Amino acid sequence: MPIQSSAETASRPNVGLLGWYAVCTTEYLTKDAIYYFSMFNEPLVIFRDQNYKPKCVKDFCRHRGASFRGGDIKNGEIICPYHGARFTSSSVNGDNETITCTHIVDKAYKNFAKHVNLFQYPCIEKGDYIYIYYSGKAQTRLEDVKINTPVDHIQPEAYGFELEEKEYEQAFIDFKCDWSRIIENHLDILHIFWMHGNSLPGNEVNRKTIKSFNQTVHKDSKHLRSVYTEKDGSKDEFISQIFIPPGRVVIFKGATDKARYIQVLDHIPLSNNRARIIVRHYRAFMKNKLLCKLIMFKQRQLRTFYSIFSEDYLVLQTQTFNEQMGYMKQEKNMKLLSEDKMIKIFLDWHQNSLETDNPWDLHPTNSNTNKIHQDLLMEYPPANPHHANKIRQFFKYSVTYPMLSLLIIFVTIISLRYGPELISKTLENNILPSIELRN
Repeated sequence: MPIQSSAETASRPNVGLLGWYAVCTTEYLTKDAIYYFSMFNEPLVIFRDQNYKPKCVKDFCRHRGASFRGGDIKNGEIICPYHGARFTSSSVNGDNETITCTHIVDKAYKNFAKHVNLFQYPCIEKGDYIYIYYSGKAQTRLEDVKINTPVDHIQPEAYGFELEEKEYEQAFIDFKCDWSRIIENHLDILHIFWMHGNSLPGNEVNRKTIKSFNQTVHKDSKHLRSVYTEKDGSKDEFISQIFIPPGRVVIFKGATDKARYIQVLDHIPLSNNRARIIVRHYRAFMKNKLLCKLIMFKQRQLRTFYSIFSEDYLVLQTQTFNEQMGYMKQEKNMKLLSEDKMIKIFLDWHQNSLETDNPWDLHPTNSNTNKIHQDLLMEYPPANPHHANKIRQFFKYSVTYPMLSLLIIFVTIISLRYGPELISKTLENNILPSIELRN
């Protein structure tokens, strides 16, 4: 069965694995917070400077090479925990922006300090996301980082989505597996029926309703788009996906400007066998904030997120192992279905980008490399079992018990409001046995 028709052939996206990534969100980056992550093994830090602008620097103090972990943010300055070196953003007429040392030890090193600049990457805040342009070569001056594509190219709005009037829930998810396997997973709709049917609400998607679909794939220099439709043509498209390189996937149903829900998934290649996903679920319904709080809609959505990604986790880890062992050579061992067109095109793009950009060769590790950053990065479920257990306990006490309490309150209110009237009508109709009153 052919994977791709001649009508679907076009040039693949010209954006590779180096470029704009959404790596954090506005909600997570508060005034005095330090957000730690990495890109292709390179440890990085994001903080807000004195102007509340996000800054992304290499997690490497240029005095003695210490990490900023354990450090602090005060008045927009990031402080190294080793000797108290302070760094803040500065610029000359808005250009040549640097993150410069303003103090170390005492005034005797004032002249020394002003010549010490941190390595950094371009970092901007847009649409409640924090983006960095990752080139693999951090610079002390931002003007020395060559930006090949504008950040607007990866915005959902650039593809016709209207998000301003929609509410959303979001979650951070960590995996100990190869990040490309996760993107591949999110481009596969058939596994949703079989693997996640019991976790998803409704009866439309489950093991009993799994079936094949027609699939059309559109490609241009910026993205890949896949549309799945019913084979009998009786319904509109079942679902659509957009892959926006290097790491964003958008999943939705219906026209882009009328979709009731839109899921945006950002995939971050932290390090070897380490990846983070930022999942955000936009919706055009349940917009009443008070009602959402009463029924704990956010907590219920998070529970669904964590349940689904936990179900995927073992498969993703074993796929990573099989790929690293060479078992998943497409031509020899992999037999793709007709619905796997998008996956095939993605894998071709990914392999070409690996060969062109060589991102894992920019900051390579080996068996002797200390794994401290890799280990500390796994903060969120399902990779962090301790956190996953805390999440389960949170749902147990914060969702189940309050919902039970609300149910009891509701029944009590109904009883007080309508109980006497029902009893009176029942007695009048002689449904209850008469009771002789005695003095």
